[in-house]
Amino acid sequence: MLNVNSLLRLGVTVLLVLISGCSTTQKQPEMRTENTVNSQPVLAAVQQRPPHWQRNHMVTLEPDEFDLQLLAEENDQPMTDVWQRIRAGYAIDDYRSLHPETQTRLSWFVKHPDYVNRVVERARPYLFYIVDELDKRDMPMEIALLPIIESGYQPFAVSSSGAAGIWQFIPGTGKVFGLEQTWWYDGRRDVIRSTDAALDYLQKLHGYFGDWQLAIAAYNAGEGTVGRAIKRNQELGLDTDFWSLDLPVETTGYIPKLLAVAHLIKRPAQYDIALSPVQNVPFLSVVETGSQLDMAVAADLAGMDKDQLYQLNPGYSRWATAPDGPHQLVLPISKASAFKSALARLPENKRLSWRRHTVRRGDSLGKIASEHQTTVNAIKTANQLSSNLIKTGAELIIPAAGQSAPTVSQPSKQKRSQYTVKPGDSWWHIARKYNVDVGDLVSWNNKSAQDMLHVGQAIIVWQPMQKSHKQTVNYTIRNGDSLWKISRQFNVSVADVKVWNNLSEFSLLQPGQKLTLYIDS
Repeated sequence: MLNVNSLLRLGVTVLLVLISGCSTTQKQPEMRTENTVNSQPVLAAVQQRPPHWQRNHMVTLEPDEFDLQLLAEENDQPMTDVWQRIRAGYAIDDYRSLHPETQTRLSWFVKHPDYVNRVVERARPYLFYIVDELDKRDMPMEIALLPIIESGYQPFAVSSSGAAGIWQFIPGTGKVFGLEQTWWYDGRRDVIRSTDAALDYLQKLHGYFGDWQLAIAAYNAGEGTVGRAIKRNQELGLDTDFWSLDLPVETTGYIPKLLAVAHLIKRPAQYDIALSPVQNVPFLSVVETGSQLDMAVAADLAGMDKDQLYQLNPGYSRWATAPDGPHQLVLPISKASAFKSALARLPENKRLSWRRHTVRRGDSLGKIASEHQTTVNAIKTANQLSSNLIKTGAELIIPAAGQSAPTVSQPSKQKRSQYTVKPGDSWWHIARKYNVDVGDLVSWNNKSAQDMLHVGQAIIVWQPMQKSHKQTVNYTIRNGDSLWKISRQFNVSVADVKVWNNLSEFSLLQPGQKLTLYIDS
């Protein structure tokens, strides 16, 4: 086996060979492609010489022991960690010379390791799927890090301009790439479908510009903005690489942020960042449900906490999957088989929970739908109504959430709190803060999970009354245990167990592990 010194000598030799090869081999010009912006052809950017910033302000990072060890690890050993696959698939930059803007962004991430750790943890359940799709399409692995810049890997993130999901699609672009947006479902928040749409869009942009940095810049600013900037530089005889273009301020910082994160992931130890491994095996499974299914029922069938199910299926905005599809749920692959078996045994009339409503004088289907947080079409379908006409005294079946929300008529076991929305808040963050179900939270406020929050907005939260006496129980994990099973056994919520034991959404339980529980005495 080669030792580190041998690897260093090997690395220097390879570099010398490459340098001598570059001096004798003439670079062939790239093929130019066309993109129509305002009906004018725009030639893809072609660089025949280093960009001006490299000629004048290059910060060179020489090969070090870490680089050579990484080369040995990732070329000679099977990749067991998704981070290895990402590093091995870098193709946007060689990360040996960093632009000053990239250095500035890198410094920020290095000074905020807690933020990096939070984002990496949020990315964990989705990362293998995204990396695998990039691999299939032969796309640069840096793109797997783009949601860190776009949304911090938060599937419920909504920007001030209405962009949503980890890839931050605005409504119009989402529709162009096939992402449905209905009362029941928003495909921009569906991690699987929005990932496919984002990669389609990026491939299209790369076809326009022939350069990944420009394609990613256009993902942020729009192809028209980047195309016009290229055309201006061409007319002035200037370079047309990303760094030479006059682009909006946000876009000017967009590529440096991505390259800074990519560099950090490439050399985490150098910056004291502890990247916890992400197993290089599938984590998610997409399961067909056949028809509409109550999310609470689905969570029970899968043996999962409902909040965790919503986190994996953020596209669903209501208490059930969409009546007209998609009829799919994303589950941990470890839960999929049991879920399919349980779903196959579930009677059709148990897929949804229902309420009965007696039509009162002055009622209309629209009013009833609003009262019960459903749609007119859902009520008509459930009751086989051919028109909107209803009679006073008639009984209607209303599709309803499997776990109805507390109301003011239930004060004995619930207390009403009010929360004022702060900058950066989301329905998910508020629900986690109060350890309540995000579906319940939006229902209590007569909203949907896709409704935007505004700073200063008052949010109603219902919580159980505090119990006066609690008993501490130290529980030892056994084979076959899950948080859901343990919470049922001790009549506590999964959310509470996580908080008491500092567990994340996807922490793995190990036999012999100790959990602390606080139960009613």
